[in-house]
Amino acid sequence: MTSDEKKAILLLKSVIFHYHGLDNEEKEILDRTAQEFDALEELQWANEFIATDYYTAFERARDYLNSIIGNLDKEKRLEYLAMVWDANNAKGFVTEMEATAMLKLAKDWHVQKELMVVVREKNK
Repeated sequence: MTSDEKKAILLLKSVIFHYHGLDNEEKEILDRTAQEFDALEELQWANEFIATDYYTAFERARDYLNSIIGNLDKEKRLEYLAMVWDANNAKGFVTEMEATAMLKLAKDWHVQKELMVVVREKNK
């Protein structure tokens, strides 16, 4: 996995978690993800990206992610969104704001229907 992909995954998870304010459990999930992918520098980059302007972080991240993930094959785009859905579920819930943000990205990446299938399967 390239550094750009690691940045994209960590930014994706991080910006979704920050959508309502990052709590300790979400921070731990991000830290575990960074360790799993050997991506501590990329996590620091994602944190700085968001901290630059918290209020515009999602739209800026959306542009960045569209340029990186939007060009990957459909299965990979879906895999990354499913990974974020799973990370949110790991804390026991997905907020409406988080779900809406993920659906916006799924629409951008043309995997909206596929994400809904994945979510339904995971929530049976």
